[in-house]
Amino acid sequence: MSLVVFLVLVFLVGTSGAVFAPGEWYLRLRKPRWQPPSIAFPIVWTVLYILIAISGWLVWENAPAEALPLAMTVYGIQLVLNAGWSAIFFGMKRMRLAFVELVLLWLSIAALIAVFWPLHETAALLLAPYLAWVTAAGLLNWSMMRLNPAFAR
Repeated sequence: MSLVVFLVLVFLVGTSGAVFAPGEWYLRLRKPRWQPPSIAFPIVWTVLYILIAISGWLVWENAPAEALPLAMTVYGIQLVLNAGWSAIFFGMKRMRLAFVELVLLWLSIAALIAVFWPLHETAALLLAPYLAWVTAAGLLNWSMMRLNPAFAR
């Protein structure tokens, strides 16, 4: 499978952020002072999606065939969870549920790094910025729940 296939797959997942984009509801919410500027999100996610695609492709191309089912299953799980957060937070406006989903995403990324590490260390390391960004997103999600208790369902 080529790198282009992984890029297309990952960017299809990324369309969730466009379909369930922040709207008027989000703009009215109180946010912590340390929240990154709005322009940072599409830039950072574009870079992260490229790294996620390259990581998956490196494992696909280099790992032994018997290791691929587990590696690609965990890879797929984190992609599904990634796509789900925007739908829950922005689409459903469910901050608490989005936070729970984000914790599951974080765990799936950590698991993916652990699964990828023995197969391709570079592929695992390429996921470290993703884990860091999702950690920050979790703190932001949590902070927004605390600042907007009426919407923290």
